[in-house]
Amino acid sequence: MVNNAINPTVPIDHEPLLTDFNGHVISPDDGDTDWTKKDEEEEKEDDDDGNVRLKKELGLMDGVGIVVGIIIGSGIFVSPKGVLQYSGSVGVALIVWAMSGAISMVGALCYAELGTMIPRSGGDYTYILESFGGLPAFLFLWMSLVVILPVSNTVMSLTFANYIIKPVFDTCDVLPDVPVRLIAALVVCFLTWLNCTNVKWTKNVQGAFTAAKVCALGLIIGAGVYHLASGHTELFDDPFRNTKHSVTSLSTAFYQGLFSFAGWNCLNFVVEELKNPYRDLPLTIIISMPLVTVVYFLVNLAYFAVLEADEILASQAVALSFASRALGVVMYAMPACVALSTFGSLNGLLFSCSRLFFVGAREGHLPQAFTLINTKHYTPVPALVCQCFMTLCMLTTSDTLVLINCVSFSEALFVFLSISALLWLRYKQPERKRPIKIWLWVVVLFFFVSLFLVVFPVIERPVELGLNLGVLVAGVPVYYIFVRAAPRSKRFNSFMGKLTSVCQLLCLGLPEEKQE
Repeated sequence: MVNNAINPTVPIDHEPLLTDFNGHVISPDDGDTDWTKKDEEEEKEDDDDGNVRLKKELGLMDGVGIVVGIIIGSGIFVSPKGVLQYSGSVGVALIVWAMSGAISMVGALCYAELGTMIPRSGGDYTYILESFGGLPAFLFLWMSLVVILPVSNTVMSLTFANYIIKPVFDTCDVLPDVPVRLIAALVVCFLTWLNCTNVKWTKNVQGAFTAAKVCALGLIIGAGVYHLASGHTELFDDPFRNTKHSVTSLSTAFYQGLFSFAGWNCLNFVVEELKNPYRDLPLTIIISMPLVTVVYFLVNLAYFAVLEADEILASQAVALSFASRALGVVMYAMPACVALSTFGSLNGLLFSCSRLFFVGAREGHLPQAFTLINTKHYTPVPALVCQCFMTLCMLTTSDTLVLINCVSFSEALFVFLSISALLWLRYKQPERKRPIKIWLWVVVLFFFVSLFLVVFPVIERPVELGLNLGVLVAGVPVYYIFVRAAPRSKRFNSFMGKLTSVCQLLCLGLPEEKQE
């Protein structure tokens, strides 16, 4: 019996994949099904007949909402302290923020070329897979599952919890750890349920919270501009005092700054759900990245205009310290504003990155259970639930600065591989259709920037980044045991088939016509 409920989403030009209840792949040659490429009208008819796909529901403004909503999250409320700590001075910190935005903009444009040249969901995973093969692509998937996404979600959820609970414990220098982690866990579970329930709900929530967070940051910027216009410029009299000139320290400062811009490549994970990816992907980048860069720079300018460097370094919640000094009674609204920001960012990250595991399973690098789509809501429920579980596991720690350094190194490593893939495809397939083609010198420049961000922080923080490398290396035997060797085992195939069936029955349910 063919189970259409677990037919994974695919682009029009990608050969579909069906599995039976035992998890075995059914070849297109096994039946009389016509696998000829269909136009859009026929594709819609297939959907009506029960061939389940993730729908193309995202337009340009949806894309802008997702990118801006994910980028403007916890980073702008956590990283200012880290950037200042490793740069040493206000002047260099502001330069780091501006350059981090420029670097992210260049990277996003490079990814626009990749996303329109290879219009399949999965982002870095898809590009590395096509260029360098299964093992490097699996290692990206492995690190995303174990480190990158759980840590990013954890930082956002912890920031949400810290700002929500801070007014309750206003007189405490150190917030109680258990309530913070509990609130963080609750918000992760709630947003996972929301993403499982309906894509449109998720999209509407993302748009609303993006608007709210931009307004909140506008409040900070307005207060900072007013403070400077009132003549309070004394904190900028010697902006480069105490600058750290160590290359490794500055690279770590860039880690902290770039973490705040993390998410500029998130739309590449959902390319198949864009209505017009060739137009909307580059336009989303052109609109989103300059907006975020200007907002971030002005917010940090406001922080440094009101708070001394020592106050920022000593603060657990920079935005609250700023609000108490500059906003008067309005300061009581700041915790809610920050919570809105991190809530929307976490929601967008769960939405876009769950598609990564979905695509990885489609390529055979994760259990076929991750290809299951809810036949009612068209959402990848098992992938979302797995991401939620891994995030909850990461809540064993609440040291956000250490978490940021860990995730930033892993992200920099695979961004470097993706840009290497872009250069490799330029060399190997020069005639390939490229709706967008970035200047070669820009790609090469970003290649060396990515290499710098991979190499130098290892010297500065060898223990933390060594643990990352250990997790990365551990993925190699996992790949050869469970991806290459184990599928040849009948016992393994039987187990994975049962797992897929259980996930289908418990999480998704069968289409009514199949429930015989």
